Amino acid sequence: ADGLYEMNSVSGCSDTDGEDVLILDDEVVWYADFYKQKGVDSLPAFADHPSFEGKYEEAVANQQVCRQNPKMARTA
Repeated sequence: ADGLYEMNSVSGCSDTDGEDVLILDDEVVWYADFYKQKGVDSLPAFADHPSFEGKYEEAVANQQVCRQNPKMARTA
């Protein structure tokens, strides 16, 4: 089938919280659960799942960078 898909990601943080989400056609397919310290594949069981190996670790690293940026801006 000829079809175009729209893939987006959102990564953001505050001093106390963070978010990292992958979105395909307005549906969340993966997100980082920082409270449980793991990535969550939210695709239905019958779907062909891509590999999200290493994505949670990447999300944790992005959060560290994200939290440093406001600190540096406040200092400047």
